[in-house]
Amino acid sequence: MQAVQRHILLISIYTLAMVMLAMVLVLLFGLFDEKVNNDKIFEVLGPAFSTIVGALVGLLGGLRLGRASEDRD
Repeated sequence: MQAVQRHILLISIYTLAMVMLAMVLVLLFGLFDEKVNNDKIFEVLGPAFSTIVGALVGLLGGLRLGRASEDRD
């Protein structure tokens, strides 16, 4: 079961990292493009970016707590 959990974990981390990279690229594109209103792009993508970062931090924090409880047992 450990191998399956590790595989799911790696897929989750890679997916979240790719989403964050894509969002950063979109934010940079919007920042330097003259046709894009910066206020609108940050208004739309800001909360989504915060959600993705929160998910990644929550996932890594949960893993740390899980390992700490396994080490105690």
